[in-house]
Amino acid sequence: MVTIVGIAGSLRQASYNAGLLRAATKALPAGVTLEIGSIVGIPLYDADKEAAEGIPAAVSALKEQIAAADGLLLATPEYNNGIPGVFKNAIDWLSRPPADIGRVFGGKPVAIIGASPGGFGTILAQNGWLPVLHTLGARHWSGGRLLVSGAGKAFDAAGNLIDDVVARRLESFIADFAATLRKP
Repeated sequence: MVTIVGIAGSLRQASYNAGLLRAATKALPAGVTLEIGSIVGIPLYDADKEAAEGIPAAVSALKEQIAAADGLLLATPEYNNGIPGVFKNAIDWLSRPPADIGRVFGGKPVAIIGASPGGFGTILAQNGWLPVLHTLGARHWSGGRLLVSGAGKAFDAAGNLIDDVVARRLESFIADFAATLRKP
């Protein structure tokens, strides 16, 4: 069994990117599970808070979920042509303390997908994640790209994927990523 943890980088209730992850759970090949992790409840990073209170429970839980998975799937929005601050903040917390970086991210295969109302999808945000993943020692999977532009037409008001073409592309993307994670 292959396990992938998916994280959406938006806190919005009807997030397109959370919708992509929900759709991905319905498009998995046999022998693959997708657990959806959450960044909800992760506070703004503050080294003083970390020193005084330690790692927040929401961070610890997500760290353990990622560490136990075979792969990580980031569903990133694109805000002002870049990585969403709330998503980067979560990854910053997940890298604390530095001694845990290797256990959580070291060599971890990571695929990136994203949906945006704009015309270019999330190409700039996806590219913006590359130096972050490199710094963490994660292994970016570059076997495919899923950029959903014009997301307002691909999702309904509740954030559910309704575009069959995007759904087929997502299914293919997930199958290709999962195939690289299969254990011998």
